[in-house]
Amino acid sequence: MTAALAGTGLTIGLGGAEVLRGVDVSLDAGEVVALTGPSGSGKSTLLHVVSGLLRPDAGTVTLAGERVDHLPDAARSDLRLRRFGFVLQFGDLVPELTVVENVELPLRLTGVRHREARARAAALLDELDVAHVAHRRVSEVSGGQAQRAAVARALVHEPAVVLADEPTGALDTVTGERVLEALVRAAETRGTAVLLVTHEARVAAWGSREVRLRDGRVETPSVAW
Repeated sequence: MTAALAGTGLTIGLGGAEVLRGVDVSLDAGEVVALTGPSGSGKSTLLHVVSGLLRPDAGTVTLAGERVDHLPDAARSDLRLRRFGFVLQFGDLVPELTVVENVELPLRLTGVRHREARARAAALLDELDVAHVAHRRVSEVSGGQAQRAAVARALVHEPAVVLADEPTGALDTVTGERVLEALVRAAETRGTAVLLVTHEARVAAWGSREVRLRDGRVETPSVAW
């Protein structure tokens, strides 16, 4: 079976230091993989490389079997918009927009008509139990509500891959678990591949397997939980 996302032999140097040193990582459709490791191990850099924000010095990145790391910048930007979803630690919603406007933004940027984009965004907010705050601005909702809205935004355009970088890092345990439930459900019901970056063992346990980085290398082979 062709992996939804795969990086092979990924090497990159930043600021005169080698940050990734021949990293291999892959995700199948519908799989949640926990990417762990201490601060400075290369976790965020790996996300930037596999999503096309950074081009590796060596190695390849493939999406559904097609190589993408060598594409021009504009093509990689378009790929991120259409095929990837992102959930960051603090959500990074646009404060000037309402919750539902934030969620429909990826659709609007790819030319989906307003009525359809609004309907799809509203349906996801309802699924994540935050429909009641859809028309509030970001400053008017709780951190947990904003993060669930960020998950909805990451999923609304049905991406092949969601990259979640410490998505529960700013949340309490209960709220964080609701966010993790949403990501796991997306993998199970939508076939989305989820790469979940975390430094917490309890969060990593939500993945079906773990890839651990240390000093820019995979410390141990990924293993089933």
